[in-house]
Amino acid sequence: MIKLNIKNETSRLRAVVLGTAESNGPIPNVQDCYDPKSIEHILAGTYPTEQDMIKEMDAVAKIFERYDVKVYRPEVIKDCNQIFARDIAFVIDGIMIEANILPHREEEVEAIDYIWKQVAKDKRIILPEACHVEGGDVMPWNDYIFIGTYSGNDYPELITARTNSEAVKAIKELFPNKMVKSFELRKSNTNAKENALHLDCCFNPLGKGKAIIHKNGFLIEKEYEWLVNFFGKENVFEISKDEMYQMCSNVFSISEDVIISEQNFTRLNTWLKEQGFIVEEVPYAEIGKQEGLLRCTTMPLIRD
Repeated sequence: MIKLNIKNETSRLRAVVLGTAESNGPIPNVQDCYDPKSIEHILAGTYPTEQDMIKEMDAVAKIFERYDVKVYRPEVIKDCNQIFARDIAFVIDGIMIEANILPHREEEVEAIDYIWKQVAKDKRIILPEACHVEGGDVMPWNDYIFIGTYSGNDYPELITARTNSEAVKAIKELFPNKMVKSFELRKSNTNAKENALHLDCCFNPLGKGKAIIHKNGFLIEKEYEWLVNFFGKENVFEISKDEMYQMCSNVFSISEDVIISEQNFTRLNTWLKEQGFIVEEVPYAEIGKQEGLLRCTTMPLIRD
């Protein structure tokens, strides 16, 4: 059995699910895409190749091995994009919650069944159908749970709106002892620079009391200000619209001191090193073309 434990985003990692780019399938049709950035690259003829993405994910797997982290991979489904392991489930404390993912992506959930079955039955939760949620929007942070959401009337038309108010309510009920804080995110089906697909596309808490944030990702300025005040302005690294587009906030913490980051994030990586972090730099720009990066491709199961 796997004894899950996730209290926050930065405690020392012991076990993680890392997605896979194997048998990723052909380049999708524009009408089948889930985000504006993928569409952009399909139209430009720069959509990433399976070979390049496998190479990038292998680089991350090697870093996990070096830090003695147990890595689980989804079972490979032929011609299926299984890169973004964070979308399909998430862990809070000792409980695994299966996400109600976009239609057509249920297969991805089945690919981690072998992990799900190793979790005690009373620690596995499938939310009611009305609750839409993806792991990129959910961040356990000690006494808090931060959740990205969208509650506009046009929610059904926005394929980029992934977590609804019903899911926020359900998580509040599941964790009555936690403070659940939700944030309205800016959404766009057509403009990747105006679209915070998930909370981790515009915000990420780091070790040492630091955080990365992009103001325009938040629809309500007060909510953005709450986060800045929570961490303290001097501890927050503000990223630009272009840096959000490159997915600069979507790094991944192995511990309070060690962060995996994309090798081209020069400004961010320099700042992280100045703050005393060990930065493990990897090539991940091809993965980034699908509007997801390091946090999106990993689902932590056990941290200290």
